[in-house]
Amino acid sequence: MAKLKSPPSLQHLVRTWRDSPERTKKVLINNSRSRPIFSYAPLHVAIREMLVLNVPYHQVVEFVRRSEKRSEYAKILLEILPLIRRHLAGVSPDFFQDVAPRSYPLAPDIVIPFQPPVVYGLGGKITLPWCIFWRKNPVAGKPLSLFMTLVDEILMADPDLETATFELLDFSVPKDEVERQLSITDGREIPRLSIAERNDMLSIWTEGFRQAQAELAEKVNVRKDGQSAHRSADGQRDLFGGGNF
Repeated sequence: MAKLKSPPSLQHLVRTWRDSPERTKKVLINNSRSRPIFSYAPLHVAIREMLVLNVPYHQVVEFVRRSEKRSEYAKILLEILPLIRRHLAGVSPDFFQDVAPRSYPLAPDIVIPFQPPVVYGLGGKITLPWCIFWRKNPVAGKPLSLFMTLVDEILMADPDLETATFELLDFSVPKDEVERQLSITDGREIPRLSIAERNDMLSIWTEGFRQAQAELAEKVNVRKDGQSAHRSADGQRDLFGGGNF
């Protein structure tokens, strides 16, 4: 049985939120049993190489292909690259810098990482892009509002980023379509939550997380107890000569 870990990003937190602790718990437990089988991290490197270093596109393609040697998963990454290329075509930022890791402390033992891939300036405008690479079911509705509300809190605490335009780049497949398309949303267009709404949603998620932790831990203990009993029984058979006459 998998051990439940804190979400790897704010985006993962809000994607697992449901309208009750029990439903949230169920999603978290299901996710813990199906760990990610590949990473979109090479695409963040690809964005940097195309945006800042002007690396030729064919070299970026080759880098991504080498980064994921399993062809079926490399194909998923490579189907996104053309959309990234078209979005970045002709963009020559005045400056660029990596974004240091930040976090949102939900509880003493639940600290959620937050790290956009880049921040760049162009024509006096500072842009902080956030990429959504999931093929289906991107964050929307109240969870998206929660996401942006928490992002605001993080950015407002950082003088270097508080004036940046947070831009969501959604590379998922739109409803009733079969191929990925790039949808760009200015973060300022997304409704924010009130403090009460934010607290209520976070309370639901945290309670669901605690319940999922407890349930998984209980199953681990039951399994360990069963294994101990099995070993003890095996030891008894050996002691009294059972099983091999």
